[in-house]
Amino acid sequence: MKRARRTPTTRLLLLGLCSVLVLQGYFALRIALWSVLPVHETAFMRAAQMRMLLGHQALRWQHRWVAYPSISPWLKRAVVASEDATFEHNMGVDWQALREAWIRDHTRRVERDHRIVGGSTITQQLAKNLFLSPERSYVRKAQELLITGMLELLLDKRRILEMYLNSVEWGGGVYGAQAAARAYFHAPAARLQRMQAARLAVMLPAPRRLEHDLYGPYVDRRSATIAARALDAQVPR
Repeated sequence: MKRARRTPTTRLLLLGLCSVLVLQGYFALRIALWSVLPVHETAFMRAAQMRMLLGHQALRWQHRWVAYPSISPWLKRAVVASEDATFEHNMGVDWQALREAWIRDHTRRVERDHRIVGGSTITQQLAKNLFLSPERSYVRKAQELLITGMLELLLDKRRILEMYLNSVEWGGGVYGAQAAARAYFHAPAARLQRMQAARLAVMLPAPRRLEHDLYGPYVDRRSATIAARALDAQVPR
């Protein structure tokens, strides 16, 4: 019997499927390597560097990986209290928070004010920072969820938090806990105190805006709340 010839459309679909599978394999391989190697660069870092170059800005860059024990327990607690209170127990996605964020983001009031309410866990944020762009779309969100699953499958919670704290943005050209501690408090990440850690945690949703308002009224109020919550936050040892 003669084999049925594939149409151009079928060949394109197969090629697209193979490309998607290869891409997922690449993501999984990189994550597996990062289980033992430090993260020195992320997609968000490369995007920031490109933005600075295109804007003819001075490339002020601060980033240094430090091991998990060299990060203040208060910063770990404050970030978990602020960004993902169920971090220790969730499987990478807080479906209830996602649903609530989607509902809030699609109300007329929020759309009118052009404000977006997030519902991402720390693992989701790490997935986005490592591989994806800041652009919002359903395709990008689906890819983020796939990478989140890979992170949860291949890494433990301690490593996920360590990678997040070492790669997240804390202002223009400031990435990771060590750089943030040096930039704002002239101290190593290991020596951050509870209120200092709370201020850094408050910055995370909008680091480039809040870096110039670290002691403003909003940060003062919010950091007091986060500092109180940090007392009970559960983090990997």
